[in-house]
Amino acid sequence: MILVAGSANLDFVVRADHIPAPGETVLGRDFKTFPGGKGANQAVACARAGGVATHMLLALGNDAFAKPLEESLDGAGVQLHTVREPFHPTGTAFICLSKAGENAITVAPGANTCLRPEHLPKLTGFTHLLLQLETPLHTVRAYAQAARHAGVAVVLNAAPAQVLEPELLALVDILVVNEGELATVAQHSGSIAECLAQLNVPTVVVTLGSHGCLARHQGTLHWQTAFAVNPVDTTGAGDTFCGSLCAALSQGQSLPDALLYASAAAALACTKLGAQSSVPTALEVATLLQQQADTNNPTALAALRALCGLN
Repeated sequence: MILVAGSANLDFVVRADHIPAPGETVLGRDFKTFPGGKGANQAVACARAGGVATHMLLALGNDAFAKPLEESLDGAGVQLHTVREPFHPTGTAFICLSKAGENAITVAPGANTCLRPEHLPKLTGFTHLLLQLETPLHTVRAYAQAARHAGVAVVLNAAPAQVLEPELLALVDILVVNEGELATVAQHSGSIAECLAQLNVPTVVVTLGSHGCLARHQGTLHWQTAFAVNPVDTTGAGDTFCGSLCAALSQGQSLPDALLYASAAAALACTKLGAQSSVPTALEVATLLQQQADTNNPTALAALRALCGLN
């Protein structure tokens, strides 16, 4: 059983030919709202794509934006531990989505800033606590400390990127980052391999978009190339990866198998619009894994290793 403690935002998404540069005005094609927020996205992925019992601790405002978030999480089977914040609005995110599937995101955290250490429920029965950085850092640290004392594995997705104190990293069992987040956390501007060398965390997973991902576990490297899909919207793909990875590990899968599963789920998430709405079901992930049983061909692996500075 997994507990996700983190953010929930209502995403306001405008589709346009390209993401505007500073000072540029771009005419969009259409506008929709979608349930989002890194924490909520990852909780939906744990439950829907991962197929595991999932709880979520979140803070919401007393406003209309909270309802679609609660409905989406409830629809995915996530059990909610909701902190109702009367003086702050529900978190929102404003997203410009290009026709190539890339995005630019600005978050107004709202009620997410109100999660406090005392809000954490009892950790009895949970195997993993999944955290992100869209809630106050001192709260994240307190939750990680409580999990460590309770014998619950701490999984931290260090996003949005920020420098982390050594005391927090010392509490993390599994750190999940993209390339930019890795450089920020490592406080190093070198290659991916060099950045990894700066981090003293038992397991570090680095997601690399269409190239795949890399994990270092107790000094051993594991590689997973990406599944081939036609991307429609990459929003939430990283969150789908995090949630699916955590779910697979909670079910006893090996790290290489969990990387494969999470990569398949993330690839499918790129083929639909929205964050939570794009999270695939466990059956859809299993079907893709049957269709593309082995993506680690020598050419793709060589390219991934070269990207990481390890050829």
